[in-house]
Amino acid sequence: MGWIGDTCWKWYSDWRSLWVVNWWAILLIGAGVGFLGGLFGKGGSAVATPLLHAVGVPAIVAVAAPLPATIPATLAATWAYWRERLVDDQVLRWSLAFGIPATALGALATRWISGGVLVEVTNVIVAGLGLRFLLKPNETEIIDEMPSHYGLRLALVASVVGVAAGLLANSGGFLLAPLYLAVLRLPIKASFATSLAVAAVLAVPGTIVHTALGHVNWSVVAVFGVASVPLSYVGARVALRTHGRLLERAYGGVLAVLGITLLVVGL
Repeated sequence: MGWIGDTCWKWYSDWRSLWVVNWWAILLIGAGVGFLGGLFGKGGSAVATPLLHAVGVPAIVAVAAPLPATIPATLAATWAYWRERLVDDQVLRWSLAFGIPATALGALATRWISGGVLVEVTNVIVAGLGLRFLLKPNETEIIDEMPSHYGLRLALVASVVGVAAGLLANSGGFLLAPLYLAVLRLPIKASFATSLAVAAVLAVPGTIVHTALGHVNWSVVAVFGVASVPLSYVGARVALRTHGRLLERAYGGVLAVLGITLLVVGL
């Protein structure tokens, strides 16, 4: 049939299989991912992809669909934090300056770097950071002193997250907030607020590429997004009303469980 014919047939098969998708499940997944994303400062695409695939969405569509919905969802949550002046402008600017080109490099590096290895390393980092936040949260919601070599730390965090986002085809929010907390020592709510703002921008290149490749099914995006966008804002409002130390412990628990679970499943 040839490469073109095989590719077209694969795309047709993927789109046809959407007839058996559980749309109510997609709506619930969107609601849950949106709420947790707003609550814990992450876009949620990394979590949404395996859940969507589990309810019948074809693999490549499950990878691509959360990205377009991530943009308005993270912006809605960011707006809740922005009104409280919690977005760190300096961290936002540096993260975008280093993160955007790093994301492009990460996408190109998929030719040579195994995504499976990166996923395993990321799961270890997520689990380790989760245990750290759970067992030893920051004592205060306001940190007066910047850590040493702050600019270098910020550049490294943005670059590492950008490369990871490019390699894994997501917005990078699953790593931004914990690294802002652990490496930059930002307060928990400022970490969430800034992470969401950066993730909204880093999701744009992936959305454009996947749309151009025909991977985005806008029906899935619409159903997922109609629940995730408002629930993301609600999650952010809940986070704003929660004490910082309690929020960090809850965040640590979720990260630890997620990271350990993914490690065990991947064995």
